[in-house]
This record gives sequence, structure tokens and C-alpha cells, in this order.
Amino acid sequence: MANYRVVLVDDHALFRQGLKRILTEIGDLEVVGEASDGLEVRKLLDKLVLDKVTPHLIILDVSMPGLRGIEVIRDLKMKYPTVKILMLTMYEDKEYFYQSMAAGADGYFLKGGPETELYSAIEKIRQGGKYVPPSV
Repeated sequence: MANYRVVLVDDHALFRQGLKRILTEIGDLEVVGEASDGLEVRKLLDKLVLDKVTPHLIILDVSMPGLRGIEVIRDLKMKYPTVKILMLTMYEDKEYFYQSMAAGADGYFLKGGPETELYSAIEKIRQGGKYVPPSV
């Protein structure tokens, strides 16, 4: 089976590195790119698609400088409709959740959640479902 390709988008490099380590522990997940904001992820996706390495999933931070996560969802979904998006946030505020899902996100994961829940979120999205954390 081919690897499930993931792109990480968060403005904190150390957080991306930690998340990448966690994800690579899952045998068939492969982090194929990283970006620090919404503008950078647009360029990265264009390059990955050109290189025929289209990601299956983008793990996207809600709040970043420049173009925020919620603002970029519609654009990414319009240009790359098959790519799934898991929003990543520290905000338990239901308003961010509703905005993210209305914009086209496939899931919403709280940064304070356990690794096992992250795996569950990715797997649910991977199988075509939507992920909503129990606390929301």
C-alpha cells in the first residue's frame, strides 16, 4: 500500500517538528512538506502537485500570521478538492470549529489532545469521514 502523504502547516517550527516525529511513528504516513502559513502552503501544494506528490491530508493550524488557516481552507478545497484538511488548534471555542467546518475542513483537532486521538482523527478522515473531538 502506498504511503498516506501529509503536509504540516503551523507557524511554530518546533511544533511542526514534534508533530512530524509523532506522525512518522505511524508506518504508512509520510510528511511530504511543511509550511508556516497559508500563503506558503499554497505555493508548496502547487509545487508538490507539479512533482506528482499530491498530499492526501493537510494538517492546518487555525491561527497563523498572514493568511490564517480558516481563510485558506476554501481556496485549497477549490483548487485541490480531493485533499483532506484537519484543522489543528488550541482553541476549544465552538465558533472556530463551526467556521472551520463551514469552510470545508474535514476535521478539527485540539492541540492538547492525546496522540491516540490524533491517530483516530487521521484515520477517520482517511476513511472519508469527518472528525469532531469529543470536547467540542
